[in-house]
Order: sequence, then C-alpha cells, then structure tokens
Amino acid sequence: MKTFLLGLKQNLKGDLHDDNLMKSLYATDASVYRMLPLAVAFPMDEADIKILISFAQKHKTSLIPRTAGTSLAGQCVGTGIVVDVSKYFNQILSFNALEKTVTVQPGVVRDVLNNYLKPFGVLFGPNTSTSNRCMIGGMVGNNSSGTTSIQNGVTRDKVKALSTILSDGSEVVFSEISSENFQKKLQLETLEGEIYKTIYSELAPKSVQSHILKEFPKPEIHRRNTGYAIDKLLDSDVFSNSENPFNMCQLLSGSEGTLAFTTSITLKLDELPPAESALICLHFASIEACLKSVETVMQHNLHTCEMMDKTILDLTKHNKTQQANRQFVEGDPEAILMCEVRSNSTTDLDLQIENLLTVVSNLHLSYAQVVLKGETINQAMELRKAGLGLLGNIIGDKKAAACIEDTAVALSDLSSYISDFTKLMASYNQKAVYYAHAGAGELHLRPILNLKQQEDVVLFRKITTDVASLVKRYQGSMSGEHGDGIVRAEFIPLMIGQANYDILKRIKSAFDPHNIFNPGKIVDAFPMDENLRYQPNREEPQVETLLDFSASLGILREAEKCNGSGDCRKLPEFGGTMCPSYRATRNEKDTTRARANALREFLTTSEKANKFNHKELKDVFDLCISCKACASECPSSVDVATLKAEFEYQYQKENGSSLRTKLFAYNNKLNGYGSRFSGLTNFIFSNGFTSIIIKKSLRIADERSLPLISSKSLGEYILNSNNQVNKNFIKTIYFFNDEFTNHLDTEIGRDALHLLKALNYEVKFVKHEESGRAFISKGFLEQAKKLANNNVTVFSEIISETTPLIGIEPSAILTFRDEYIKLANNKEAAEKLAKNTFYIEEFLQQEIALGNITPNQFTSEIETIKFHGHCHQKALSNQKTSFDILNLPKNYKVTIITSGCCGMAGSFGYEKEHYEISMQIGEQTLFPAIRKASKEIVIAANGTSCRHQILDGTKRQALHPITILKRALL
Repeated sequence: MKTFLLGLKQNLKGDLHDDNLMKSLYATDASVYRMLPLAVAFPMDEADIKILISFAQKHKTSLIPRTAGTSLAGQCVGTGIVVDVSKYFNQILSFNALEKTVTVQPGVVRDVLNNYLKPFGVLFGPNTSTSNRCMIGGMVGNNSSGTTSIQNGVTRDKVKALSTILSDGSEVVFSEISSENFQKKLQLETLEGEIYKTIYSELAPKSVQSHILKEFPKPEIHRRNTGYAIDKLLDSDVFSNSENPFNMCQLLSGSEGTLAFTTSITLKLDELPPAESALICLHFASIEACLKSVETVMQHNLHTCEMMDKTILDLTKHNKTQQANRQFVEGDPEAILMCEVRSNSTTDLDLQIENLLTVVSNLHLSYAQVVLKGETINQAMELRKAGLGLLGNIIGDKKAAACIEDTAVALSDLSSYISDFTKLMASYNQKAVYYAHAGAGELHLRPILNLKQQEDVVLFRKITTDVASLVKRYQGSMSGEHGDGIVRAEFIPLMIGQANYDILKRIKSAFDPHNIFNPGKIVDAFPMDENLRYQPNREEPQVETLLDFSASLGILREAEKCNGSGDCRKLPEFGGTMCPSYRATRNEKDTTRARANALREFLTTSEKANKFNHKELKDVFDLCISCKACASECPSSVDVATLKAEFEYQYQKENGSSLRTKLFAYNNKLNGYGSRFSGLTNFIFSNGFTSIIIKKSLRIADERSLPLISSKSLGEYILNSNNQVNKNFIKTIYFFNDEFTNHLDTEIGRDALHLLKALNYEVKFVKHEESGRAFISKGFLEQAKKLANNNVTVFSEIISETTPLIGIEPSAILTFRDEYIKLANNKEAAEKLAKNTFYIEEFLQQEIALGNITPNQFTSEIETIKFHGHCHQKALSNQKTSFDILNLPKNYKVTIITSGCCGMAGSFGYEKEHYEISMQIGEQTLFPAIRKASKEIVIAANGTSCRHQILDGTKRQALHPITILKRALL
C-alpha cells in the first residue's frame, strides 16, 4: 500500500501524508474514539477528490471527510483516508443579496461567514458552541443547530443546494426540484438516476410512509438526526399533498458524509436578529425546579433558552478565562436557565423583561433572576459555550463521556423525561452532568465514566442502551444535533424500527454501492464500545518527569485533558491568543490539540525507554511558542507550554542540544560577559559585517536586529544608588532584578525604581538568581530547577503579604507564580511565595485601589496610548493591570490593542527557520493596529520581546508602561 500511496501523492495537486505523526493527529476527533487512518489528504480541487474516490474504489479503502474535527460522536475517525477540506476548500464563492443566499465551500468557518454577511444585514442562523472554528461542511454533515434553533431552525432548514461528487466520480448538484423534474430524474441512466429511483421506490408506498411517521421522532422535535431524514423527504409534493418541492439536501444534511462528497453549499440566510437584547439568568436550587420552568418561559418569544448545571458552573471556577465570565452567578445554584429576549425597541425590550420576570416570580421556583445587557451577555454566553470543553477539566481518569449527551424530546415531555432519566442514572450510581438547549427539549446529559476500565466500558454500553430505550418511549431523538457517528448509530434500528432502518441501508447502497464514504457511521455501524481512545484495563504507562504534574495526576493525564473541542483553531478575528502558530499556518499539526494528542499517543504507545524520544514529537512541538494561552483559553486548561518544556528536557537527554540552543539558554551569563565591554559588544552586534557573521554561524534570521547590551547593568546601578532616607514609607517591597532588565532594559529598571521611590515605597534588594525563563523555554530544566530552589530559599522568609516581591519583565517574574511551583523542592514555600509575587503593574494597580497612589501625583497633559500586553500577562494575570495604571494620569486616553501574541516569543523569532512564522503572527493583528496609529500616539508594551518585535516589524519604538508613568510624574 505504501507504493500505491506514493503514486496517489504524486497525482494530487494537494497534499497527502501517511507518516505516523499525521496519522496519529487524525486518529481522533472530539469523541471518545481512536482509529488510525491509512493516510490524511488535503485535496486542492474537485479533480483531487475524484482521484481520491477512484483510489478508494480501486484499493478497497474509504474516505472520511473532515473539516474542524470537532465531532462528538466519532464521525471523523476511520481506518481509510481522512480527507481534510479545511485547508483548500475554504472560500465564500458567491452571495445573492436579493435572494438572501450564499454559496460557500465546506471549509468556511461559520463565524467567518457571518462576519462577511453582517454588513448586508443577514446571517447564517444555526449557531453552535464551536461557531468560531466549526465549518459549514461539518454543520451540514451533522445537521447542526445550536443556541438559536428555537428562532432560526437547524442547518437542514437552510441548505438550498449541494454540489457533490458521487461515489462513481460524477458531479451532481442536488437542489429543490418540482415533481415533474423528479420524474425526469427517474429516467436518467446514471448513478444520480439510480439514487432517485431508489428513493422513490422505497418511500412511495403509503404503508411505508405511515410506518416512517409512526416510528420516527415526533414532528415537533426540530432537533432530530436519527439516521437519514427520510421522514423529511415525505414532506414534499412528490410523496404527499405538501406544497414543498422535493430537495435531496434534506437527506444529505445530517448524513455525515456517508452518501456523497460535498464540494460547495448554497445556504438560505436569515435577517439579523433585533439589535437590542437582554439575558435573564434564572438561578435554581434544583435541576427539577429549573426544568419545570422551561415550558412556561418558552411561551415567551425567547431567542435562546439554555441550561447549565452545578458541575459545569463549578468547573468554570478553575479556568482563568471563565472566571471573568461567571461574575453574574449568585450563590451556588444547582442550575441556571439563560433566557434571551430581543427587540428593536428598548421600551419593548424592557416590557418583555418585566413580563418574563413576573411569570417567573409567580412560579416560585427560581431564587435569583439576574438581567444582563451589553458585553455581559457575551461573557455569559461564552461561559455556556465553553461547557463541553470544560468537562475535560475533571481531574483523573473519570470523565464526562459523550454517549447520551444529545437526546431531544418534545418540550411537553421534558420534565417527565428528566425525572425518568434521573432515576435511571441513580440506578447506575451516576450523577449526570446536565447541560442543555432546554428551550428545544435537548439535553446534553453525560455520565461520568472511566473508559480505561472495562467495567465502565460495559456501563458505557448499558447506560446508552437504556437511555435509547427511554428516548424511544417518549418518541424522541437519540441524536439531536451531534449526529449518530459511531456512538449512537448502533441504536438507530431501535429508534426507528428495523424496517425503516433497512430502507436507510438500501439508500446508502444506492448512493455508495462500494461503501467508500465514511463507513461504520449511521448504517452497518462500528460497535460503540470498541476503538476507544484508551485500551480498557491497560497497564497505565509510568512516565517520570522533572516538572511536577501531580495537579493533573501526571503528565499523561495532563495531555489527556484535551478532549478535542478544537478551541485552539479559532482565528485572530475572534479574539484571544490561542493558538498563534495555528493562526499563522492553518495546519492541524500546529494546534494545541495536536500537541496534546501527539504526546498522549507516543507516551501511551512508545516502547522506548525514553518515551519522549521521537522525532514526531519534536516536529509537533517545533512551532509551539510557549505563550501559555492554552492554559487559560483552552476550556480544558491543557498547559502545552509546560508540556513542551518537559518534552524538550527529556528529548535532549537522548539527542543533546545545539550550540545555538545552549547560547540562548545561557544568554544571561553571556550578556554579563558582554556588559563588561558593552561598547565593543554593541559594535559587533550592530555592525553590518560582524553581525551577519554571528547570524549566519548561529542560524539567526538576517532580518533581525540583535539586542544591545546596557553600558551599566541595573545591578551595578542599584549598588551605586543612594539609600532612601524617608522613614514614613507607604509600604516596603522587595525588587526582583530580572535578567532581561538587568542587562538589556536597564533604563526601564531605573525608571521603575525612580517611580517607586517617588511614590514613597521603600525598595529593598537582596542577592538572587536569574528567573530561569530562558532555561525553561529551551528545556534546560535541571538548571532551571536549581535557580528556582535558590530563589525560593532566598525569598521565602522575607516575602509576605506586607512585603511583596515585585518584578518588571512578565515572563521572568511570573515564573514564580507558574513554573516554580512545578520545579521547587519546597512546594509549600514556592506556593506561598507565588501568592505575594507581582509584576509591577499588578502591584501599582492594587495600590491605586487602596488609594495610596492618586492622579494628583501625575501630569494633567493629554496623551493617547495604545497598549499591547505580554502573553504570560494575559494567561496568568490580565491586561487591565497595565490599562489601569496607564489611565492614572487624568488626561491619558488608553486603549488595549486587541492583539494575540506578538510572535517573537523570546528566542523563537530570532531563529532563522522560525522568522517567517514569527512575523506572520505579528501581522495577524498587532502590526496592522500599530501601523494605523498616528505618530503622536504612544505605543506601550511591557514585554522585552514584544518591544523588540514591534520595532523590527513596524519600526515603532514601544515604551514600557512604567517608563510612561515615570515620565508623567509631577
């Protein structure tokens, strides 16, 4: 097969990969399944897809279509060729404003499409929790719906036409056709004609139609993905008295790529929702009280009606991003029901709010009703969106398993269904997670199971089987919007009856007689309890690490926290920082998810003594710039920066490290040597001839400027500076002279000391080690551990709540709050020290809040400032600290640049092979924002690498916030 794949690769205009790394990355999606594919293809055009279809036919393999890979039921895994259309099939092809339609390729991201459509006053309505990275092709394949389905319907309702390639390589467009044209299709002597003949012969008999309508989910359940939607085809003028024309797209939507390969999609669009909105968050002391309220509140014209339970809410407490989003929560509710109302009139909106609150009050079920408007609505909805991903935060091997998480029943049955469901869960000693599109009658209910243990795998099947029977009893849908995939396809015969299931099989056979399109899904299903991510009852791999991963019960479980939700694939226009390298390359290999999955794969399956010693891991971690955004923005809080540091350390044990890597790791020592002869050092670094020699010999990018050494280190300045004589200090602080400020940014250090003393703080100094940031980033963990232990010893006895430790460079001082806890021998002392360690803006912000620093101490001149925050600041603290101190002078106008990572990332941006990616990251949002700023606007950045990147990328000099504040002193 290797030879045949090589031939295939040569024939494709796009890409084909059959290496172990790429196959392992595409072996999973966001489900519990793992199947190693034969290869991964990235077709460039329709001709490539036809070649892939021909190859699959000839070599008796299969094609598994994939976009963002966020499927929860295993739709995107298989043993054939995974065909990822996200790389090349991602264009918006046409927009018809008059007809309110748009035609897109399947790899277009849902929110990218709506950003494009917004100026025209329309949108594509279905709105999943993954909308900032999920793609239209996947939404069609799953018949996705999301929070707005009670107003905007589901994807199936919006699909007007599909351009497809059938299993024989023929191109067919499916769209609305009249009954007359349907009859003409029956005369075709082609595969298309055979498909129409099969549909007609199977569905025309009235007895068959009657049986379909009897067995399929109740018609009022609009979230329904159980098998192929043959019941929807009956609602057409071909099969009934309906006025609706026949459209095969009704069948293809929700077919999970098992019938045809879609190359373009024409969608019907909705008008934008009313501009004014409010979110009424109803708090309940019990799940039962919450669900009893749903039918009543749904009598109002709600745009969303969403539910979260205490399990989800508690997990948000441990995720930095979601901590800010949960400020509206009052008390400790068992459940919250989020009800959105909208209007184009504020008067009418207020009336709707009042009416809803009155009705809720009369029910006497909710103990608190919080009304949100403006940005707080977005924050609350982001909290809800993060729900499924947050379930990955459960520490240990027990996880919330996706198997029964997509059931939907009629709204009138909801309360009774949940009562029965709760009893069923109790019989298995389960306290399920309740996370729901309550207004649509759909509940994302998950049992907590350890699928590494065979006994829980048995429960996995038993619980799913029993729930399927319960859903059938209520004539509900086992799959509301997440699809059948592997996990639910086995139960389709139970849900719709064997006779109807046999019809589905014959339809599949007509479309795909050789079963090349995504086999094992919907019909002839793979067993739902096989091909799991973990081999049940395996001997758990024991992986020794230098860093302490005990908070996650080991490094393997840290990697296993990634559940595949794909938040790391969101694009720059949707905010945040994660994941800078993916945003530059748009390759799955460069996502946070890929790094966690690859590490899990090799730590689990490697037979080497050192399980880290794999070139594939070196490749997948190569573009990780250790920004730490994943630790805060990933709902599962997978800390890939720390995983990379450990990997680099373990890998270098076997493979050594290059001279360049060593020089970057030991840069502080080298800067110390260079500072003795700073004039000569700086001449060599800045002279065109000598600097190019250095760059060439060390593989540093020619385009980079080399940092200049300060003529006098900050340490020397401190030794020679006068002691403070004032005895009435506001507070005593200890100053951490980090290695970057000491030798490279001495002036900023001086500004900080001048500012602190002028504001009447006693600044004390003790001899200490460098932070170890460079050692950590380069995987020199033994050296970093030694520094951490020494610094913890030096500071642990003198640092307290009343005498905090203050530093300037975020990447250095924040090691005390992050890596030191994982490095230091005395963990208790390290944790205590971390609580009282701050970068300087944090400290000043606290003092401003206490009233110890006031605007009267600063200039009243007018200044406009744009601030870019350091990645570690964003991940471990927040940018508001810098924003607040820069706003202290009363006439300073400050805005935060909505940028992600600058792209420099310490030594990363210097390295020749990484320079281009580094600059691409800068160009995503930061550089354009700075170029738009007039010369009068002050650019501020608190990271030494950020300032260097801004200078190299925009030729603008960025100032540290402390320098700006020091200059503003009266």
